[in-house]
Amino acid sequence: MAARHRRGIATAAFAAVAVLAAVGASSGCDVVDKAIDCVQTADTIADSVTGLQQAAENAANDPARTNASLDSIEKNLDKIGDRTGNVDVNKAVDDLRKAVTNVRQAIGNGDRTPDVGPVTDAAGELTKVCTS
Repeated sequence: MAARHRRGIATAAFAAVAVLAAVGASSGCDVVDKAIDCVQTADTIADSVTGLQQAAENAANDPARTNASLDSIEKNLDKIGDRTGNVDVNKAVDDLRKAVTNVRQAIGNGDRTPDVGPVTDAAGELTKVCTS
């Protein structure tokens, strides 16, 4: 299921890039560049979320892998947050950051199988706002 979800995110990302490239001729390059950065970073976050889903299955045995996935997501959230003034994107970034924090806290509290569903949902919302 993760692979199917990942392909959907990638398809939306590439479609958005194509639209943005076409719009680029009639609007400012800065706007297009920021939007493309958002899409590319959201795509990278989707990869990190896939890694997190796999790592969460073995969180009890390999918490370092789970933390590495969470760190990767947070690093990419910083990239998006620094490059956009879009209210919807910023809200999606905040929601994803909160979901990551909740997973990290759950692991810290000894949860051997943290629920990463909210992270997946928030990453999907971020991709949606980056491509709309």
